[in-house]
Amino acid sequence: MTRRSLLLSPFPAFAGALVDADGMLHLDGKRTFATGLYQLPQRPDPWRAAAEAGFLVAHCGSGEDLDKARAHGMRGWMTTGSISAAKKDADMARIKDRVAKFRRHPALLCWETEDEPSFADKKPRSLRVPPESIRAAYRYLKSLDPERPVYLNHSPTHLVSTLRQYNPGGDIVATDVYPVIPPGIRNQYALWPDGRQGDLLNGFVSQTGQYVDKMRQVAGPQRGVWMVLQAFAWEMLRKAGDRDPRMIRYPTRDEMRFQAWQSIVHGATGLLWWGLTYTPAEASLWDELVDVMAEIKGMAPELAAPAVKLAVAVDYHETGHSLDRGIEWIAKPSGAGILLAAVNADPNPVDAALSGLGRYRRARAVSEGRSIRFAAGVLRDEFPPFGVRLYRLD
Repeated sequence: MTRRSLLLSPFPAFAGALVDADGMLHLDGKRTFATGLYQLPQRPDPWRAAAEAGFLVAHCGSGEDLDKARAHGMRGWMTTGSISAAKKDADMARIKDRVAKFRRHPALLCWETEDEPSFADKKPRSLRVPPESIRAAYRYLKSLDPERPVYLNHSPTHLVSTLRQYNPGGDIVATDVYPVIPPGIRNQYALWPDGRQGDLLNGFVSQTGQYVDKMRQVAGPQRGVWMVLQAFAWEMLRKAGDRDPRMIRYPTRDEMRFQAWQSIVHGATGLLWWGLTYTPAEASLWDELVDVMAEIKGMAPELAAPAVKLAVAVDYHETGHSLDRGIEWIAKPSGAGILLAAVNADPNPVDAALSGLGRYRRARAVSEGRSIRFAAGVLRDEFPPFGVRLYRLD
């Protein structure tokens, strides 16, 4: 079965979902950059709040959730679990029952088997759910509902070669990266002894892009790569009486914006956020995430398009700092020109000139009321630490 064969659907209410040849979601006949939530915000009408913010999809645990998603113009994904060798018949019966109940629901976008199947907190050398259990569940799901993709999220750890063993169990592969962690936080679930969740050398928010690259290595070119980003404070995962107020650190608006755009720059085909269950209404995080989403929502058609290939060179001007990673960028078609998204992956400011843009005659900054220097195909701008710059060139 080819991936495009998933587009056909036996019922008219569901126009089809598949993963396109470059990993982008193809939904109801058009390429779609996916945005979604694992949990809804702490608001009086959470579905309305999520829909008005522009999110496409949310995790659903019941038919009632799917009904609410549909009523608000959203989609949902549902979890089925995997198929173990020890409980094969029972696991298959459970999956069959769940698919029979919900596969014809027009709001159902995709299935998920297990979250973070490789992750075993206390036994890092082991795999919590073996790859064969995920692969078996995928094959069975496809036999019952071939029209929908299967989503598979990994923890950011383990070798690429290990995670690739799960690939036959997913059409869309993801990882969850939550790097905003205050120094000195007490040991807790999913954190290493050094107080970090990720395990790369880079401990800053710019590790996000490196994990996108890792998951693309895992997934290959034809699976979707979605990133699950942070919408909570790690200390809030503890019970109420056990929290240290000094350690309650939420991602800021700028940090969430940087993670989102760096993911896009590195080729992510979708973004999800996790943790709103643990983020109280009085926290400013939701309003700041809505602000980030407004920018992404306004560029959704461009983000869904294949990247434009450009020979851009980046030259740096002195700021008094060393250069570690510097400017990362991606170009997407936008009308007669392009949307150029660039991020500074350094913890220090940079002054950068992007050349090789001679085919364009005008450049303007997006989302910012400021002028930029653009002449003879060279765009020069200053970037704050972990800063995002968006330009339209035509």
